[in-house]
Amino acid sequence: MTGIACLLGIHLVAGIGGADMPVVISMLNSYSGWAAAAAGFMLNNDLLIITGALVGSSGAILSFIMCKAMNRSFISVILGGFGEGNKKTASGEKQEVGEAVATNIDEVADMLVEAKSVIITPGYGMAVAQAQHGVSEITKILKSRKVNVRFGIHPVAGRLPGHMNVLLAEANVSYDIVLEMDEINEDFPETDLVLVIGANDTVNPSALEDPQSAISGMPVLEV
Repeated sequence: MTGIACLLGIHLVAGIGGADMPVVISMLNSYSGWAAAAAGFMLNNDLLIITGALVGSSGAILSFIMCKAMNRSFISVILGGFGEGNKKTASGEKQEVGEAVATNIDEVADMLVEAKSVIITPGYGMAVAQAQHGVSEITKILKSRKVNVRFGIHPVAGRLPGHMNVLLAEANVSYDIVLEMDEINEDFPETDLVLVIGANDTVNPSALEDPQSAISGMPVLEV
């Protein structure tokens, strides 16, 4: 049984795309709840049954909410189908156009100081780099210069919903300037500067513009 459980765990997780990992973590929590409930039936323990059912159902509901936020079906996430859309665009005639403009620390600092309004959109990369404290320091400096600083948080940014909010709260970022995607998306056109920190798919415009994209239809921060 231990060997089967190990193989099943590896099989369930190995094929999952990196951006789908929050859903998988939530589902693993859900599975542990259902396992506890099953153990409760075997042991005739009402407490295990109730707590297991609560953990299992809450994990499943959270997974469903995250899939809805990404405009993905739950089955496609669990089966590891993420990324199939890229194969379609790779062979197509459409090519990316535009020019990447490089910058450096000094130029970014000058732009931040000169801006009147700044929105920071953190992602999983900020969490991995543990950069929330540095971001908090930048925020304090800008606020001391009377710059209007706010944070835009995507529903699935980080490992789980609320992950970015927890990290920013840990770094003493004021809660009233941390806004959800729906609250801040309309403000981007009137914003002087947007600082994207460790975010990729949650700000990718191809989700809105390219029907062949792997994340087509997923709501994104419109930076």
